[in-house]
Amino acid sequence: MSQHKPILLHGFDKSGHSHRAELMLRLLGLPFDFHQVDLIGGEQRGEAFLKLNPFGTVPVIEDNGVVIADSCAILVYLATKYDPDARWLPRDAEGAAQVQRWLSVAQGPVFNGPCCARLVTVFGMDFDHARAKAVAERLLTVLDGVLAGRTFLVGERPTIADVALYSYIAHAPEGGVDLAPHAPVVAWLRRIEALPGFAPMPATKAGLRAA
Repeated sequence: MSQHKPILLHGFDKSGHSHRAELMLRLLGLPFDFHQVDLIGGEQRGEAFLKLNPFGTVPVIEDNGVVIADSCAILVYLATKYDPDARWLPRDAEGAAQVQRWLSVAQGPVFNGPCCARLVTVFGMDFDHARAKAVAERLLTVLDGVLAGRTFLVGERPTIADVALYSYIAHAPEGGVDLAPHAPVVAWLRRIEALPGFAPMPATKAGLRAA
């Protein structure tokens, strides 16, 4: 698929939100350049970045003059524009709604559970770690039930729903959340990791992976 120039991804390499966008770009085989945003130095609060995303968060993509912020919005944009066969985002009403359900989960239980737990252990942020771990355990239990009967979150083929949930769940142990008791979830993670183009998010020695 020809493009005028590669997509520019503004992100942070240890952000699960950024990894969602990066993983989708890779799975679609799209050329892109990665700009590491200096979150520690406050680049996201600078005038130049705030023109891209007034909320001051990563990721943001620039695609030949089109600017899209928010990880889930980026997944929808990329799948809609660059996947004409609708493999990653169903176009039928039921399929699209099922995907949207999981995008909401990504921004709700995934953020409040494994994401927040990892923000405490990896970045020292002031969240209730015990609560985040409890939310994560509840989420994993629900996912076990869903994935016990299907290959991916929306049926037998991967969609952007799987991409949206993957990163923080795969790195949940860094937040102190044990994946070992959740065999269906672990098997689902391995299936995503086997997809052509997959690339992991860098690991951090924290939580259960501190040793």
